[in-house]
Amino acid sequence: MNEEVIVECPVCSPKESVEHEVLRAGQNPVVQCQECGAVHTTVIEEKKPIVTKVIVSKDDISFTLHAPIDSEEMLYIDDELVIDDENSEEVYPIIVTSIESEGRRVDRQEVDKIDTIWGRATDEVTAKISLKVRNGSTSLEKKVPGEYEFVVGEDYNAEGKTFHITKIKIRGGSFQSRKGDRVAAKYIKRIYSIDKRKQGWGEGKTSWSQRDKRY
Repeated sequence: MNEEVIVECPVCSPKESVEHEVLRAGQNPVVQCQECGAVHTTVIEEKKPIVTKVIVSKDDISFTLHAPIDSEEMLYIDDELVIDDENSEEVYPIIVTSIESEGRRVDRQEVDKIDTIWGRATDEVTAKISLKVRNGSTSLEKKVPGEYEFVVGEDYNAEGKTFHITKIKIRGGSFQSRKGDRVAAKYIKRIYSIDKRKQGWGEGKTSWSQRDKRY
């Protein structure tokens, strides 16, 4: 994919910068407007990163960081960023959940016009699990790295219980329910499962517990 820049379009947006794709870099760059498709030359200014306020949520707590972010970027909700706080030197990968610009919430905005970014930390997440048991259902939690994948149709352990995943709800509302579907924990809203013993599948160690004892 070619580089993207935010510049004015002489056809559809001569007074406000919009997204363009760089077709040819160099002294006289050629770009294509992503709004109307017009191809034109432009001037691309080098911009320094902007230190931006970022409120990070991790489990049940929130904290404020200040991180330099590339000012040439157009930031969207659900974008993934690595926040490197200039004061504490703490580093957190996040998924953007909200953007505030000029006192209102927006779905996207140029970084130099953003007041505050809200994000959900994804270095370690707590997976929420609904477990169907004989007398109803119960809830479990399992802490794992954000990149850790859960797979529909496989068995896992949490809080001393073995559960078999039947479907996974992704943040945003869709479901994965086919056997073998894989979803990274950082994208999961809730895992739905059944008690392995309820199906009479035996009580011994699972291939999962043998394969990875860390979780």
